Amino acid sequence: MANIFNPPLPEDSQLSCYWNQAIGSATSLAIASAAANSEGPLLLVCEDNESVEQFKRELRYFCAKSNTPHGSLDVFSLPDWETLPYDNFSPHQDIISDRLSALYHLPRLKQGILVVSITSLMHKLPPQKYISANSLDLSIGQELPISEMRTQLVNAGYQSVDSVFEHGEFAVRGSIIDIYPMGSRFPFRIDLLGDEIETLRIFDPETQRSDHRVDNIRLLPGREYPLDARGISAFRSEFRERFDLDLRQCPIYQDVSEGINSPGLEYYLSLFFEELNSLFDFLPATTTFCRIGDLKQAGDNFWKDIVSRYEDRQIDRYRPILTPEEIFLPIDSVLSSLKKFRQISFKDSRSAFSLHSAALPDLASDAKLKKPFSAVQQFIADNGNQRVLFCAESAGRRETLLEILKQVDIIPTSFAHWQEFIEAKQSIGITIAPLDQGMWLPEQNLVLITEAQLFGNRIAQRRRRKKNQSNADFIIKSLTELRIHDAVVHIDHGVGRFRGLQTITTDGQATEFLTLEYANDAKLYVPVASLHLISRYSGAEQEAAPINHLGTDHWQKTKRKAAEKIRDVAAELLNIYAQREAKKGFKYTCDAEDYEKFSASFPFEETPDQENAIEAVIEDMRSERTMDRLVCGDVGFGKTEVAMRAAFVAVQNNKQVAILVPTTLLAQQHYESFKDRFADWPIVVDVISRFKSTSEQNESLKNVAAGKVDILIGTHKLLNGEIDYDNLGMLIIDEEHRFGVRQKEKLKSLRANVDILTLTATPIPRTLNMALSGIRDLSLIVTPPARRLSVKTFVREQQDSLIKEAISRELLRGGQVFFLHNEVKSIDRAAQHLQELVPQARICIAHGQMAERELEKVMADFYHKRYNILLCTTIIETGIDIPSANTILIHRADKFGLAQLHQLRGRVGRSHHQAYAYLLLPSHNKLSPGALKRIEAIQSATTLGAGFTLASHDLEIRGAGELLGDEQSGHMQKIGFSLYTEMLESAVAAIRAGRTPNPELDLDKSIEVNLRIPALIPEDYLPDVHIRLIMYKRISATLDDDELRELQVEMIDRFGLLPRPLKLLFRLTQLKLKAETYGIKKIDANISSGRIEFSAQTRVDPLSIVQMIQGAPALYKLGSANQLQFVHNCSDADDKLDFISKLLDKFKIVERQVT
Repeated sequence: MANIFNPPLPEDSQLSCYWNQAIGSATSLAIASAAANSEGPLLLVCEDNESVEQFKRELRYFCAKSNTPHGSLDVFSLPDWETLPYDNFSPHQDIISDRLSALYHLPRLKQGILVVSITSLMHKLPPQKYISANSLDLSIGQELPISEMRTQLVNAGYQSVDSVFEHGEFAVRGSIIDIYPMGSRFPFRIDLLGDEIETLRIFDPETQRSDHRVDNIRLLPGREYPLDARGISAFRSEFRERFDLDLRQCPIYQDVSEGINSPGLEYYLSLFFEELNSLFDFLPATTTFCRIGDLKQAGDNFWKDIVSRYEDRQIDRYRPILTPEEIFLPIDSVLSSLKKFRQISFKDSRSAFSLHSAALPDLASDAKLKKPFSAVQQFIADNGNQRVLFCAESAGRRETLLEILKQVDIIPTSFAHWQEFIEAKQSIGITIAPLDQGMWLPEQNLVLITEAQLFGNRIAQRRRRKKNQSNADFIIKSLTELRIHDAVVHIDHGVGRFRGLQTITTDGQATEFLTLEYANDAKLYVPVASLHLISRYSGAEQEAAPINHLGTDHWQKTKRKAAEKIRDVAAELLNIYAQREAKKGFKYTCDAEDYEKFSASFPFEETPDQENAIEAVIEDMRSERTMDRLVCGDVGFGKTEVAMRAAFVAVQNNKQVAILVPTTLLAQQHYESFKDRFADWPIVVDVISRFKSTSEQNESLKNVAAGKVDILIGTHKLLNGEIDYDNLGMLIIDEEHRFGVRQKEKLKSLRANVDILTLTATPIPRTLNMALSGIRDLSLIVTPPARRLSVKTFVREQQDSLIKEAISRELLRGGQVFFLHNEVKSIDRAAQHLQELVPQARICIAHGQMAERELEKVMADFYHKRYNILLCTTIIETGIDIPSANTILIHRADKFGLAQLHQLRGRVGRSHHQAYAYLLLPSHNKLSPGALKRIEAIQSATTLGAGFTLASHDLEIRGAGELLGDEQSGHMQKIGFSLYTEMLESAVAAIRAGRTPNPELDLDKSIEVNLRIPALIPEDYLPDVHIRLIMYKRISATLDDDELRELQVEMIDRFGLLPRPLKLLFRLTQLKLKAETYGIKKIDANISSGRIEFSAQTRVDPLSIVQMIQGAPALYKLGSANQLQFVHNCSDADDKLDFISKLLDKFKIVERQVT
C-alpha cells in the first residue's frame, strides 16, 4: 500500500507523478523513501542554493539508514560555484572537489540522490570522457615513477606546493608524495620504495602527521578544464580565432600559455573542448526528476543577470568574454531536457497522492510562564496515541533537552536514529539529528519535534572539528616571518641584516650558514646549529633598525645598559606580582556535576586551544591567588564561551560577575547570549545600557546592591563609584583594546581583590608585553573552528564597479553584506548611492547617534535577513555575530588603526563560506606612510588566528611602548623587542629564585660546538629554504631529548627517512643539550684532538677532571684554567660524537648553594 514510506513513483517519462500535503521535513522523508524504492538515481532540483543546503542536510540524515541492500543511500550535490557569471574569481577548491566527485560518480550511480539548484543546472560542464580519462586509481605495490607522476598531476590540474593543506595540492619530498585528491575527505601520503608504492596513509593537513593506512586511493582531475599541453594549445587556437585583439595585452591568454591557472578561467570552458556537456549527459537513463519551487522564475532571473553582466563586460579588450549561450544553458532548454525523465512534482491537484502529513501546532517555549514547555506537555496529553520523537542538534543539547522535558514529566528513551525509533515500541524517544523542521504523520501515529520548534528562533550552529592541532609553529613565528634583508638580532653580535642561507665547506665538511650583514658591509656567518641565538628584530621600523658594527664593544655596552635598566623593571614588576601573590584571593570550588551539565549544553565541539584556555581559567579560580588572565583568541574563535564557563563557576560560589564591554550593541548581544546560555539555570542576568530607561537602570542597580542579580553586563558605567555590588567576585573585560588608560587605571584599583579575566582578539601592545612577561597569565586560542576559511582581503581604490560586483556576488549566494562608512553626516547620501548601484538590495543604516530602540530594531531585522546590506559606522567593530554576512567593504580604510581593521575584518567569515573583505582607499599616493604600513600588514596576515601576529606587527609600527612607562623604549629599540623580553624574563626568574640578576650570566647562554662534521639538512632532502629555516630553528630550540626525539619522528613522517647529515645534526644537538647541563661554553674538535671550554659558572666538579687526567694523562690535559684538552683519533663523525658524549658522562656535577 502506498504511503509516505512507499510513495507512488512515475512509470515512464510521459506520466508525471504528483504529491501533496508534504509539510515540514515530511518532504525530505518522502523523497528519501522514493529514492530507496526507485530503480535509478533521483535528481532533486531546487529554486535556490539555500534550499539545496537544507535538503542536502535533511536527506543525508534520512538516507543514512534506509531499506536498501547497502542500508544507506549516497546523497551528492553539485554545489554552486559561489561566483558571479563572468567573475574574475575561481570557486574555492572544496567546491570544485565536491563537484568533480559528483560528476565522477553520477554515470555509475545505481541508486542515490543528487541535489542541485536550477542555477547550477544551467552551467555547461566539461565532457564526461574528460573526467573519466583523467581519473587514476593507486594501490599498494603499483609501479609509480615519480617524474611521470609529477607531470601527470600537473597536467591534471594539481598544484605543486611545499606543504599540502587544501584539495588539489601535492608535494614531492624525496620518495614521499603528499596529495589531497579532489573529491576525497582526507589528504594521503604515498611512500615509495624505488618506483613501487610501499604504503598509502591518510594524514592530517594541520599537523602534517600521518594516521592510519589505506589500501588504495582514487585521484580525480584537479579542475574542470585541462592545463596540459593539448588543453593549452586548444585554448590558444580557439582564443585567437574567436577574439581579434592584441594578445600581449591580454593577461588571461598569457597566463594559460604559461600553464597558470588564472582566476575565473571556468568561464572560458568551451575554449578547452570541442563540445561541452550538460548535467543531463552524466545522468543515467533510469533517473527520476523531482522539482521543488518555481524553477522557471528562478531560471529567468538568473538568465537576466547573466545577460546584464555580459553586456557590462563585453567591451573589455584586456579580458574578452564568451557569449552566454557558449557557457550557460537557457532555462527553456533545461526544462525541456528535464521532460525526458520520469517526473515527481509537489502540486495540489485532484490526482495528487496525499502524503498525509499535518502541520504541528506552535510548540515554542514561553519563558514568561511558570512551566515554559507546557505547550509540548499539552500536545502530548491531547494526542495520547501518537508516538513522539524529539530531535536535538548535538549530544550536549540532547542532555539539556532531557533535563527540560523532565520538568514537564516527559521521559524520552534515547535512539541513535529515526529509523530505529520507527521500528521500536516506545511511545516517546529522543535522538540527535540536524533537522530544522518537524513533521506529523497522523496515519502512522508518528510525530517528530525538533529543537528549533521548541526554542523558537535560536540560531542552530553546525560545526564539527578535526582532532588535535598543534601550535608548535606558532611558537616559532619569530623566524617564520623572516624575509631576506630583514633586521635580526644576534645575542653576541647585535643587530644585522639577514642576507639568506648558504652552504660553506670548511675543513672538507659542508655546513649551512645564515649570512648576516653588519655595518660597513661586514659579514657574519652563523652555523644553523646556533640558530637559537638569532631572533627577528622588532621594536621599530625595519629600515630604521640600528645596525651594529662587528668587532667593537658597542653592542656589549648597549646590552649591559639595557640589562641594568631591565633589572629595575623586573624588581618593580615583581613588586606588583608579589602584592598580587600575597593578597589571598577567593578560592572557588567547582561542583563537577553541574559544571558538566553546563558545559554539555555548549552547541559546538571545543577546539583544543579553547579547552586549554577554559582549564587554565578554572584552575586559576580554584587557586588561592587572584586571577588576572588575558585570553587572546582571534575574532570568532570562541572566547565568549570561556567567559561563560568562568561566570558560571563564580555564580555557583555565590559571587557576582560584572562584564565590561565597550559598546551598547555588544552589551545587548552579550545580554541575549548569556541569558540564552543560562536559561536552564536559576541565574539572573541583567544589563545596564542606553537601551534601558533611567528608571529601569535604577531598578537594576537596586537589585545588584541587594544581591538579586548574579551577572551584570554593561559599558564603562560599571566602573562608576555609585554602583554598589553586594558581593563582586569577578570582572570580565571583553574587547580590552577598546578601553583607554584612565578606565584601565580604575580597573587596577579593583584588581588586587577581584578576579579579572580579559578577552581580546588584538591585545594592545602594552598588554601583550605584560602577558609575555609573566605578570599576567596568557592563554592563546589560535585554532580556528572546523571548516573555517580565512577571509580573502583585497586592497583596492574605491570604484563603483568593484562595489557593485562585491555586493552582487554575496547576494547571489544568499548572503549579507556589511558596508562600513564611518561618517554619520554623509551616511544617508552613501545609502542612496548604494541603492542606485544595486537596486535589488535591501539596505538598512546603523550608527551610534540613532535612538537606542531604533538601533536595536535595525540590528535584529538585519540578523533575521529582512535586510541584506547593513550600512554602518564602526559600531559593528565589536563582537556582532551574523554568520550569513560574509562580505565587508570598508570605505577609507586608511583612516583605521591596525587592530580596528583586523576586528572589522573579523565580522565576516564566521561560517564555512569563503568571506571577502575589501579595504577601499583613495588613490595610493595620498596615503601616509603609517597608513600604507598598516594596510600592508593586514594584507599579509590573512591566516586564521592572525590577531596575535598583528599585535606584534603593531609593536613595530608604533615602536614598542613600555611596560611601566615610556623611558624604556629607547633601550628596547636598541636591542629589539624579543631580546628585551627574553632578558626581562630571565631577570624576573633570577629575582624570583633569590639570585641577583647577572647580565653577563644571563646573556651568555650560547654554547658553541664545532666538531667539523657535516651536520645539516641537505637541500635535496628539503629544498624549500623557508621550511628548512623553520626546522633548523625548531631543532636548535629544543629543550630536552624527548622533544628532540619527537621532532625526529615528525621529520621522518613528513619528509622521509633522515639522510646521514641530518642524523648527525640531531646527534650534535643532543650533545649540545647534554653540555648545557654541565655549564660548558665551547666544545671544539678536529681530526685527532679537541678541547672543552668551561664557563665561569660551570657545574662540573674540578676533582672529577683531576681524576680523569691522572687516570689517562696521554688522553687528557689542562690547557688553561678553564680548558680541558683531549685526544680522540676518531676520523668517523659518529665515533667522534660517541667519544665526546662518553667523555661528558665522566664529569661529576657539583650542586651549588644559591648565593
